[in-house]
Amino acid sequence: MAGASTEQEPVDVVVIGAGPSGAIASALLARKGHKVRVLERETFPRFSIGESLLPQSMQYVEEAGMMAAVHAAGFQFKNGAAFQYRGQRTEFDFRQKFSPGWSTTYQVERATFDKILADEAARMGVDVRYQHEITAVDLDGDRPQVTYRDVEGNEQSLAARFLLDASGFGRVLPRLLDLNTPSDFPVRQSIFTHVVDHITPGKFDRNKILVTIHPEHRDVWFWLIPFGDGRASLGVVAREAFFDNYSGEPAEKLRAIVAEDAGLSDLLAEAEFKFPVRVITGYSANVKSLYGKGFALLGNAGEFLDPVFSSGVTIAMRSASMAAALLDRQLRGEVVDWQSEYAEPLVKGVDTFRTFVTAWYDQRFQDIIFYQQQMEEVKAMICSILAGYAWDTNNPYVKEGERRLNVLAEICQSA
Repeated sequence: MAGASTEQEPVDVVVIGAGPSGAIASALLARKGHKVRVLERETFPRFSIGESLLPQSMQYVEEAGMMAAVHAAGFQFKNGAAFQYRGQRTEFDFRQKFSPGWSTTYQVERATFDKILADEAARMGVDVRYQHEITAVDLDGDRPQVTYRDVEGNEQSLAARFLLDASGFGRVLPRLLDLNTPSDFPVRQSIFTHVVDHITPGKFDRNKILVTIHPEHRDVWFWLIPFGDGRASLGVVAREAFFDNYSGEPAEKLRAIVAEDAGLSDLLAEAEFKFPVRVITGYSANVKSLYGKGFALLGNAGEFLDPVFSSGVTIAMRSASMAAALLDRQLRGEVVDWQSEYAEPLVKGVDTFRTFVTAWYDQRFQDIIFYQQQMEEVKAMICSILAGYAWDTNNPYVKEGERRLNVLAEICQSA
């Protein structure tokens, strides 16, 4: 930290990152009267992936007092998810889920959505500073201290009573504190872009995300997420080696792989690829601990599973809500237990998603959702997981998901 000037007045909480978890957590804390500073490396709006929200996440938007601003933005309404494979199609309507709570949500351009949340946090009194990059942290003193570099290249250090890392894939504290551990998921890669889709009205339910399984490789899948302005997010996910079978730039690979599925290529026959095609590799991540002396990790900064069930933003917002409530109590002098009150209950829901992600890639879940004689009660329970209610222990597929998925898969596979 040599050479960095020190800000004289400490804050209660420094939040690293102004994405959904950072905006929600900082707003909740500011509304409780705490002095919060958000340090964000980028400038908003900025591109981010993860556009298909889950209904469960709306609870936290509402809790943070941001719902009116989100509603006013005119995002694409979302009420469910559709899956297709070799001409088979199945749908889940979130309004028919087992768990109580929000049943609908939005498909959002994250650049716009994230800026709305960050602006709402600022409106509530949060000091949001963009183009401020964390370069070091010191947790040895009485108060955590961060060193950051601003847009002009000046370095300063700032003391706080607590740090919340909401840096997402930047994973600032895991990197600086050596908290990263390998994920137990295979390394996968995503190639994705936004397209002007030109899909004929009535040919596609724009109120649902469409997940398409590759006709020859069931561990390869596509997402198609419609926006409200005639555009859509399009991506394909596979193990890294799969993409080595295709030549050319990422855009050429994406077009070639989409062309291999008749249903998807028919939908996108008139699509215009006008936007940059991006690639993310090895996004699954884990950490040694979700908290420590003077800090806690939120959302993707702690763990990211896989994009298949769009769980990332929901986990991020859930962690923000939980951490903010605990931290408010701690800042007021109450003793809290971050292991039993934060890490363990948060991980229970993450593990529910993990069970379903694993079952997706080993094809048990695919066999279940395309089974022709589905029981409505069971479908409603699974629908709740897909809607983000992975913490509802009244749901048998949360309470004992692995066992029940195994039994259900055996029934479907033997039929």
